[in-house]
Amino acid sequence: GELWGLHNIDAVRAWNLSIGSSDVVVAVIDTGVRYTHQDLKNQMWVNTDEVANNGKDDDNDGFVDNIFGMDAVNDDGDPMDDNGHGTHCAGTIGAEANNGHPHVGVAWKVRLMACKSISDFGTGTTSDAVKCIDWAVSNGAQVLSLSWGSSSENKSLLSALKNAGKNGVLVVAAAGNSGENTDESPHYPSGYELDNIISVGAINENGRLTSWSNYGSKSVDLAAPGDGIYSTSSESDTGYLVLSGTSMACPHVSGVAALMLAQNKKIAPTALKALLIRSVSPA
Repeated sequence: GELWGLHNIDAVRAWNLSIGSSDVVVAVIDTGVRYTHQDLKNQMWVNTDEVANNGKDDDNDGFVDNIFGMDAVNDDGDPMDDNGHGTHCAGTIGAEANNGHPHVGVAWKVRLMACKSISDFGTGTTSDAVKCIDWAVSNGAQVLSLSWGSSSENKSLLSALKNAGKNGVLVVAAAGNSGENTDESPHYPSGYELDNIISVGAINENGRLTSWSNYGSKSVDLAAPGDGIYSTSSESDTGYLVLSGTSMACPHVSGVAALMLAQNKKIAPTALKALLIRSVSPA
């Protein structure tokens, strides 16, 4: 019951085909990730071009000792989560399996890259988001998981996401929680018409769209479990909590994309998006 979302997306059957691959990198562009958590510590992407704790920027990327990603909010190398949102999303994508702990992600084997673009108060600037997107793309992320957005368009954000597509990177974006038709009241970045962006609404345990999920026949591509989702907490290395939102639906899809990439590493974002949309059950 606790992990109903995994059953809803048929993860158990999918795991017979693939449990993922540690060659697949998903960037969680969010509030950071508690990379010391018992269910995440072995799942983190590691920056092998950087020497840990030597106080130097070994790889000349502007961040000192950035081993698990980077923090654009505080302009440093430590993407530790001081809010909780990003850690919860990361656990849905790739919490470790069969380790005696109570959670498992969609992709058992994956590398989670932590890029902090949102502060501990849950606010973020577009320029920090762009910094994170560009950094993640240039450091080999194949999927970007974006559980945030707003009603305002931004040229630099749009071009960063276009550039991600040119580099073969799929972008999974939460559709937003205003209960609105985003064909009429747009939400970004989920609503940008790029063929490498998948916009994700939220369903509940009965497979119905939640009352608060945005929707739109043009602007929202599919819906995933987003109501009462159990995942990792940033409060401690052993903590878990239940949250709801299209923020929780988005990483379910990022995890499925990671499983698909594990099966075929060369698949282009457009093909991956088409496959994901083709594989849903119409509601």
